[in-house]
Amino acid sequence: MVVMTDPRGPAWLDSVPGLVEELARRWGLSLGRPLDHEGYTSAVVPGETRDGTAVVLKVGFPFMEDRDQAAGLRFWDGDPTVRLLAADEESGALLLERCVPGHSLRTRPAEERDRVLAGLLRRAWRPVGPGHAFRHLSELIDRWSAVTAEEEARWPDPGLVREGIASWRELSRPGPDDVLLVTDAHAGNVLAAEREPWLIIDPRPFVGDRAYDATRHLFDVRERLAADPAGFLRYWADLLGLDVVRVRAWAFARFAAEYSESDEWWRWAAGMARKVAP
Repeated sequence: MVVMTDPRGPAWLDSVPGLVEELARRWGLSLGRPLDHEGYTSAVVPGETRDGTAVVLKVGFPFMEDRDQAAGLRFWDGDPTVRLLAADEESGALLLERCVPGHSLRTRPAEERDRVLAGLLRRAWRPVGPGHAFRHLSELIDRWSAVTAEEEARWPDPGLVREGIASWRELSRPGPDDVLLVTDAHAGNVLAAEREPWLIIDPRPFVGDRAYDATRHLFDVRERLAADPAGFLRYWADLLGLDVVRVRAWAFARFAAEYSESDEWWRWAAGMARKVAP
């Protein structure tokens, strides 16, 4: 759990109740009990505003990937994400539109999850225009690969990991077709709503190659991907309107660079990296 392993974690956890109370007063909220949710870096509390609007207060642990979430939600303005109603710049807390009924896309059949997620991503991918303040995907890759490099002594297959990192860096170079990415696009981050059937709730925006956004879902379809790697990647790339060669290259990069001997999950990823290697 990121919060518990980060040295800032205990102090942040201690600060959350007071911050929630202060924001409830400032924004005129009546709050309920915190929600159980898939995330592990934030407290999420449902409530209502004075006029009865259903909202969610999200107080997140400050980490690099989430820094521009408020800016991204303003950019998308509810299409295809939840709407941002207010933000506290100092703490990073967000007041969000509440999704009702709020069940996740994970509750739906596999092929429906694929279609819905692909449709939402295609809507989200838009150029940001000149003068924007969003970070480029290459910054995210640099940070992740630096963290991975610290563990090099434990890599059971250093050559594979280094090849994955090199592919990440090559693929993430800025290009003329770059768009704003969701980066953490998976079915658990898509909730059923009234304003639209489904909305993305937790984007982590960076500017970069669309095909990067194809990779997160692959970790949630392990059996289907393992049964027919080439066929599933063709099918998934077609749903997204992407070049399957590019999607396959990104899949190799992510699977290879996230390999860890101590965890069965990443041993699977290493094996999959070898199967999808370009």
